[in-house]
Amino acid sequence: MMSTNMFRMIQTLYPFSLESSSASTQEIMLSPNCIELEVEIKTLIKVWLKVLTSLCYCYFISSNIPKGILRLLSLSPILYLFTILPFQLFFVLPIGITSFFITWLTNFKLIFFAFDLGPISSNPKISLPLFLILACLPIRITQKQKHPLNQNQSKFNLLLPIKTLLFGLFLIGLNGHIKKKVFYPTITIVCLYCSLIYLLLDLVVGFFNILINSLFGIRLELPSNEPYLSTSLGDFWGKRWNLMVTYILRHTIYIPMRILMSKTILGPQWAPLFGIIATFLVSGLMHELLFYHVTRVTPTWEVTCFFVLHGVCVVVEVGLRKWLGQKCRVHWAISGPITVAFVVATAAWLFFPPLLRDGADQRSIEELNNVVHCVMKKFRGSNFFDPHF
Repeated sequence: MMSTNMFRMIQTLYPFSLESSSASTQEIMLSPNCIELEVEIKTLIKVWLKVLTSLCYCYFISSNIPKGILRLLSLSPILYLFTILPFQLFFVLPIGITSFFITWLTNFKLIFFAFDLGPISSNPKISLPLFLILACLPIRITQKQKHPLNQNQSKFNLLLPIKTLLFGLFLIGLNGHIKKKVFYPTITIVCLYCSLIYLLLDLVVGFFNILINSLFGIRLELPSNEPYLSTSLGDFWGKRWNLMVTYILRHTIYIPMRILMSKTILGPQWAPLFGIIATFLVSGLMHELLFYHVTRVTPTWEVTCFFVLHGVCVVVEVGLRKWLGQKCRVHWAISGPITVAFVVATAAWLFFPPLLRDGADQRSIEELNNVVHCVMKKFRGSNFFDPHF
């Protein structure tokens, strides 16, 4: 159903009544779903223009302020703006992408930037186009001497068409389930959601990787590293899943907390465990904010519990590894399926319910269907005119 804010925006753009049934009005009236889509596209353009303008301020003004607290203070209005920008949008996918790219990753990169660290560091200063791209997209330039990814990159590029096909097929299957045409067991639905999130992240980031590599000739980090082959939770979260987020959290939360806590009674031996818990807690809170942007519903903290639970389990893994050493190493053929099953089961229990209760999954499918229908109408020459759409 159309939200109040969306309806007001439509009335501003199209002053005629959507309920009018006169023939002359019907001839000029756009279908409601396509009007919503047009409004959302215009709003999305405005939001990203604000992002680019704000990042130009960071590049030209904040970069000339001495690094440290003063530069961070100069960035604080931008950090606040980027936190509230997703509230200007209404569709699930644009909200989710803007919240993930800008509210989370760009804000964390700007905190890096305040201290001349991270991928957009002003020392040495990079060009404005590259600054904008690295700041607002979930990408990072590969450190070639440390990460020779040529073979993995080639494999990723080869798998991209297959992942695109799988994404489309899984989306069709989920669409059939939501429309009550096909019924799947709960475990199948959960696996579909997990697969769609993985494929969506890989496709979106992979597309930008290929585009930027073509434009600038730079090699970028892969978005993920076959997380379904993980042999432990530490392997899954630390080396395989969503590598850009892993990098950001490692350098903004884990390393500073480890260094800080190593100077306390915990000492350097146990400080990393505290850093792990802190990292997963921050990740959970950022996911809560992302979900709040999408649902506009008061957080239930289930998502935070999901990440804290996984943080505790990673700590237990590290502790057991230190205690037992190599004496009790589980074969990958056993540890792999157990790891993936644990991630899927806990996601079904704590991660997905806030989105499913709100109906965000159904809204996203409906919005994608509307996009397809409106585009097809446009290319068929109907110019979106169809009051009965």
